[in-house]
Amino acid sequence: MKKILSLLLVATMLLSMFSLVSCDQGNKNSAAGMASFDVPEVGYDGSAVTIVFYHSMGAKLRGVLDTYIPEFNKLYPNITIEHSSMGDYDGVRDQIKTQLTAGEQPNIAYSYPDNVALYNVAKKVIPLDNLINSTIEVTDAEGNTSVLGLTDAQKADFIPGYYAEGAAFDELGTMYTLPMSKSTEALYYNKTFFAENNLSVPTTWEEMEAVCKRIKEIDPDCVPLGYDSEANWFITMCEQYGSDYTSLDENSHFNFDNETNRGFVKMFREWHQKGYVTTEAIYGSYTSGLFTATEGQKCYMVIGSTGGASYQTPPTVDGQSLFETGMATPPQVNPAAPKVISQGPSLCLFDSENPQEVVASWLFMKFLTTNVAFQAEFSMASGYAPVIKSVQENETYKGWLDKANGYNNLTALSVQLALSQSDAYFVSPAFNGSSVARDQVGILMQDALVNTEADVDAMLARLFKKAVDECEYQAG
Repeated sequence: MKKILSLLLVATMLLSMFSLVSCDQGNKNSAAGMASFDVPEVGYDGSAVTIVFYHSMGAKLRGVLDTYIPEFNKLYPNITIEHSSMGDYDGVRDQIKTQLTAGEQPNIAYSYPDNVALYNVAKKVIPLDNLINSTIEVTDAEGNTSVLGLTDAQKADFIPGYYAEGAAFDELGTMYTLPMSKSTEALYYNKTFFAENNLSVPTTWEEMEAVCKRIKEIDPDCVPLGYDSEANWFITMCEQYGSDYTSLDENSHFNFDNETNRGFVKMFREWHQKGYVTTEAIYGSYTSGLFTATEGQKCYMVIGSTGGASYQTPPTVDGQSLFETGMATPPQVNPAAPKVISQGPSLCLFDSENPQEVVASWLFMKFLTTNVAFQAEFSMASGYAPVIKSVQENETYKGWLDKANGYNNLTALSVQLALSQSDAYFVSPAFNGSSVARDQVGILMQDALVNTEADVDAMLARLFKKAVDECEYQAG
């Protein structure tokens, strides 16, 4: 009897150990998403499939998309594309979150990496590596034969920083997205005011502080600098200093509470106290409102998205611009090794019971991201930078870029800048909870700048700890 009880006890212990290992493996798989996608041996077999594509495009961009879907259908007439706008990026995310629980997700989504990481928890986002590297030959309806995947030339044509974003989801570098359209940040400045007052465009943060001080002396009522995104500011400074922000390590995602980061937040708080800088949250609106103001308080520099360049257009009186807007790369800790944030939506694929839907969706994704004419028109219509370098050789696009100016064509000027600083782009790790970190460091930055407590170090220590605690709580 004792022997039987001993055997039962051992068996129970082994079963418990097996369960723990299985749960741990399940958690790891949840973080990694699907293991792979098995590409059918025939690639795309020409069967009739319908592809559902969710995005956040307005009427203008939908018009560009509608123009090029027939071009895609000339190549693949049996692939029907049904695309729907969900209003904005959050709308896309919320709709897909709801549908994933029922297995009714779309085939393709136009989303930010943080949202793709959220979808990946359900293990429904297709890893693209096998599709990207597929050498299966596909013949389209016009008789052209090409490989299903991306050629070496097509891979090399992507702007490296944009393409690398697709591998920021796990430590293995699995590709989950392809870039669709991208923006970055720029330093907008009143070029006329700078010339009249013999001011140099700052290339470092030390130079920025000196320029702000001088502008404040010239116009005491102004706020020299507006920075639209507190979160971008914090994240960019982490990258420029080489300090920790977030990590893909499941045991240590949120690493931004450190001495270096507290140091730069303390410095920018001092700037705010001196009246040198404001932000979107503190000002209550995009700081382009200060930049283009014709009366009252003004600012003479803004760091904001290149995607919103048109909002920095100088005001006019009797058809004449009141000043010229200049654009430059934002200030750097080390100008010899610049770091500028990369933003903007990418495309991801979702799992389907029909592998042909996945392959057909891939063909459409490949078309949107590698077709030079489409990328050119989409860029001109959206103000986002194209994701492939060869677009710059497109004659129509070159003509558009040649008309860039600091008065009424800032969109083209912003794309020129975005393309010129492409070697400086970085992206942050994307995981379920990375969007929480972004929100929390933005709140931290805002709270720290306006705080007037005497013990600044204690205040910063408290705010940083609060932000990390909130990240860990929300990430669960």
